[in-house]
Amino acid sequence: MAKYVLISKWGFDAPIDTVWDAIYDIEGWPLWWPSVERVTAVSSAPVRQFEAYTIIWKTRLPYKMTFDTQITRVETASLLEATVVGDAHGLGRCDLNADGGLTVVKYTWDIETKKWWMNLTAPLARPVFEWNHNEVMRAGAKGLASWLNTTLVEID
Repeated sequence: MAKYVLISKWGFDAPIDTVWDAIYDIEGWPLWWPSVERVTAVSSAPVRQFEAYTIIWKTRLPYKMTFDTQITRVETASLLEATVVGDAHGLGRCDLNADGGLTVVKYTWDIETKKWWMNLTAPLARPVFEWNHNEVMRAGAKGLASWLNTTLVEID
């Protein structure tokens, strides 16, 4: 298995609660995140922390990734964390912080790929896979800014 720690930062000229509401609405991601093909609720619970989803991601390269996503931790307007299993296994974390008038979003993916061909080619293709991930995240940042009718201030 190939291990990746992928970090993306987004900055929005928008209130943290507004940004949080869009990110927290996982089933709404396909409305603004072009790389999210479909989100299907697998289970619902009175507390979002225990909800599960299957998410299909399309990428700039000609492949898709499917994850079963279990929400493991929620801190309103601050943190959304989930474990993923499927084409990759690991932990996804989204931290939000207010910084002056900006809302800064930091996504961290600590995963291992499970697709045999990704693992086989990782020693040479790792930079391409990382670029692809960054493009998926960049599309999400731009899509969210447009959805919120706000300015994307910074992007990593």
